[in-house]
Amino acid sequence: MPNAVIERAESLTEAQWGWRDLVTLCKPRVVVVMLACALVGMALASPVLPSLSVVVYGLVGIGLAAGGAAAFNHVVDRRLDAMMLRTSRRPLASRRMPTSVALGWATLLSVAGIGLLIWQVNALTAWLTLGSLLGYALVYTAFLKRATPQNIVIGGVAGAAPPLLGWTAVTGQLGPEPLLLLLIVFAWTPPHFWALAIHKRDEYAKAGVPMLPVTHGEAFTRLQVWLYGWLTVAVTLLPFAIGMSGAVYLAGVMALNARFMYWNWKVWRGQDPKAPLAAFWFSIRYILGVFGVLLLDHYAVAWTL
Repeated sequence: MPNAVIERAESLTEAQWGWRDLVTLCKPRVVVVMLACALVGMALASPVLPSLSVVVYGLVGIGLAAGGAAAFNHVVDRRLDAMMLRTSRRPLASRRMPTSVALGWATLLSVAGIGLLIWQVNALTAWLTLGSLLGYALVYTAFLKRATPQNIVIGGVAGAAPPLLGWTAVTGQLGPEPLLLLLIVFAWTPPHFWALAIHKRDEYAKAGVPMLPVTHGEAFTRLQVWLYGWLTVAVTLLPFAIGMSGAVYLAGVMALNARFMYWNWKVWRGQDPKAPLAAFWFSIRYILGVFGVLLLDHYAVAWTL
């Protein structure tokens, strides 16, 4: 086919994007989970309900910046996405949208989010959010993802930031409690994502992404899911150990951990081909459940005082 015909076909394809594609660039489901974690950080930062204005401006600012980081991720990963079935229909991977539009959208969201946090929340939260954005969009997506099978572990700090950002939005300062919230998400990320990586191993191999199942094999990755699962269990017990939470949290998190490790055990055994994907989906409910019982315990204690 002549080059002119190909270029015309591509330009016509790129012209068929709409507002839904702009939303898709933001990875809204991922952002919703991040905002839920940020909201937990806000709620835990104060013995009473935080100011509504701080909550609204904080969540909107963090959400815009997270959406911008996700859009940058689409731009950097557009060629890899085109090679993977799971991501091949994304706006840039399918060539529905010009890269320049996605870059402009990502920049607009990021600048608006950081600007709103500086203007209406506080500078600390804005700078931490900017660091998280750069860590995810540049350090993880552009470098670590292609450089090492430990990409999820090293780059997990950026993805673990939302509860810390929520805390600093309310208090304007760091402390051991918000860092512990970050540590919980950081420890949870490898078993969460490696379960999906096992399920999608062939696609990552085809795309040349050095995910752990591709570089070290499925058996080794299953063992890492099991071991990092236990690390997550240990870390989720720390809020009770340091007096940040009480018996309500301990009972709830023990029940959640039992179910979490059941699925990680299923992954480790390797006898159920459906277990990795099921473990991945449960792990999302698990992390939301952990923060949910933290909240329940926090306000149960506050209301009895």
